[in-house]
Amino acid sequence: MSTDSFREMKPVSGPAARRQLARSGATEPALDAGASPAAGTGATQPADGGRKPVRRKGLSERNRPLWMLIPGGLLMFVIIVVPLFLGIYMSTLNLDQYSLRKWVSAPFIGVGNFVEALTDSPLLHSVWLSVSYSLIAMVVTLPLGIAAAVATQNAFKGRALVRSIFLIPYVLPSFVVATVWRTMFQPDGVINSALGVFGVDGGLWLNGPQTYWTLILVQIWASWPFIYLLALSGLQAVDHEVHEASALDGALWWNKLRYVVFPYLKGPLSLAFLIGMLHHINNFTLPFVLFGVPAPSDVEVLPILTYVTSFQSFRFGLSAAMAFVSLVLIAIPLFIYLRAVKLDDAETPGGKK
Repeated sequence: MSTDSFREMKPVSGPAARRQLARSGATEPALDAGASPAAGTGATQPADGGRKPVRRKGLSERNRPLWMLIPGGLLMFVIIVVPLFLGIYMSTLNLDQYSLRKWVSAPFIGVGNFVEALTDSPLLHSVWLSVSYSLIAMVVTLPLGIAAAVATQNAFKGRALVRSIFLIPYVLPSFVVATVWRTMFQPDGVINSALGVFGVDGGLWLNGPQTYWTLILVQIWASWPFIYLLALSGLQAVDHEVHEASALDGALWWNKLRYVVFPYLKGPLSLAFLIGMLHHINNFTLPFVLFGVPAPSDVEVLPILTYVTSFQSFRFGLSAAMAFVSLVLIAIPLFIYLRAVKLDDAETPGGKK
C-alpha cells in the first residue's frame, strides 16, 4: 500500500487499527513514558495510574467522634439516672427508720406511698402553695426587671454603678439573703421599728398568716435581678436602626416599647419566666432558713414538706413519692416550653419541619 493511500485512510482506534497497520506493514507508534493509551482518542488519564486524590473528610454530623461523649454520659448516668431510679424504687417500699438498715428487703407496697401522699398528707396543699407563691413572685418581678432594664439601657453618668447595685440581690447566696431578712422581720427588728414610726403595727412576720406574704416579698427581692439581666440582654439585641426608624416615624415612647422593644424581649422573658418558676418551686434554702423547721403551715412548700417527712418523720418511702410528684410537677412546664420552642423553630424559614 502506498503512502498516499495510507494517509487517506480514516483513523480507526482499537484492535481494528492494529490489524490495519499489520496488513499495511507499518508499526504501531510507541507510547511516551507517562502517556495514556487513550491519547489517540483525545482522552487523558492522570500519571498516577488513574486514581483520584483522596480528599480528607472533615468532622461532619455523621463522622464526629461520639466516643468523646462517654465521660460526660457516664457522669450524668451516675449522678442523675441512678439516683432517679433509686428514688422511684424507694417510693414503692415501706421504708422508715426501722427498715432503713436493710432497705433492700423493706416491704414492697407498690403505689401505697403515692396514694397516702395524695390523700392523707398535706402534699396537695404544699403543691398549691409552691405554685401560687412562685406565680405571684414572677408576675411582680417581670415588670420590675423590665423597668430596670429599660432605665439602664441608655448610657448616662454612673450607669455602671447603678447596674452593679441592681445585681446585689442576685449575687448574694440564698442563705445570706434569708438570714438578713429573718433578722429584719423579728418582732423588734428594723421592719417593725420603721412601721412603728408611722403608727403601724407590723405584727408577726415569721409566724402566723403573714408568713405567706413574707415569703413572697423576700422571693421578689432576691429574684428580680435575674429578670433584669435577661431583659437587658434582649434590649441589647435590638438593632439601632430600628430605634432610629421609630424615632423618624414619630412613635411615642409607649408605642415604641410595645411594637419595637417588646417583640425582641419575648424569647428572653419566656425563658426567664420558666426558669424563675422552676427555681421558686424547688427553692429549699430560702424558706428553710427564713422560717426554720417545722415551718408554719402557710409556708410549708413542697421542698420543706419533703424534708420534714424524710428527716423528721423518717418516712423515707413516702418522702420519695413526694419527691417524684415534684419531679413530675417540674417536668410539665419544662416539656411545654421545649415543645413551644421546637414549634417556633419549625415555623422559621431555616427551621426543620
